Amino acid sequence: MLALLFFSQLTILAQPGDSLLVQTDEEDLLSLLGGEEEQAYTTATFKTTRIINMHSVENAAAGVMDFRISHRFGFINTGAYDLFGLDQALMRIGFEYGISDRLMVGMGRSNVNKAYDSFLKYKILRQGSGKRNVPLSISYFASAVCNTVKWADPNRDNYFSSRMQYTHQLLIARKFNNDLSLQLTPTLVHKNLVPTLQDKNDILALGFGGRYKLTQRFSVNGEYIYVLPNQITSTFYNSLSLGVDIETGGHVFQLHLTNSTSMLEPGFITESVGQWKNGGIHFGFNVSRVFTVRDKREKPEE
Repeated sequence: MLALLFFSQLTILAQPGDSLLVQTDEEDLLSLLGGEEEQAYTTATFKTTRIINMHSVENAAAGVMDFRISHRFGFINTGAYDLFGLDQALMRIGFEYGISDRLMVGMGRSNVNKAYDSFLKYKILRQGSGKRNVPLSISYFASAVCNTVKWADPNRDNYFSSRMQYTHQLLIARKFNNDLSLQLTPTLVHKNLVPTLQDKNDILALGFGGRYKLTQRFSVNGEYIYVLPNQITSTFYNSLSLGVDIETGGHVFQLHLTNSTSMLEPGFITESVGQWKNGGIHFGFNVSRVFTVRDKREKPEE
């Protein structure tokens, strides 16, 4: 059904208050006279670079640094003794930087498995209208994660390569109107080391995400990641997350509920052990603060 929504509507509609650029009467007149029509790109498909856990098609702008803190409390079903998970703290701190309008890079550190991560995200296609009618935005995402937790058996032959995990994703999104955006995310997770011979090193999954804007600064978000069967032998559950985005000036606060403990792709895609039906969910939040490091409008000194 989601795929039909993405590919059946090939006409981009601009509504009042939408971030699509609309041609003026003067521009229409120029086009009738043979003038060149400008390309108008869709903006703000999502509020920030994440839907909740998953990356969105949004990038930090060129020359902009995005400082991000992601936080999870413990499982709600741990009960009153742990204040329903609030006594526990799981975190990731990261920096993301827009090298250009299309390319963003980032790195971070999480206390889940004491993991370090780095990634890049490149905009292949941008939704827009004008000279070309482009109904979708498509980005490519690639990340590497290194788990640095101590080896369970330090006396055996342990290799640094066994710590590495990689993720490749295509982020395919469409902003249908000023309020509704949806995204499909075909995913490949590669793990150099797996628990058993029956576990796959390459794991295929498909993510679904969406955002619905209720006010100019408030939206509801959701995402679900389906892992194809017969790839993982250990008990896990598909990641399901629901939340809200709140924009306040230079900050974006994301408050959410999720059954995923990890904040990195190999973890929340393939290792989520919580179940929504029995309270195995975390309350968490992401905080984003952006800083302009390099103003692309500035002219170099002569």
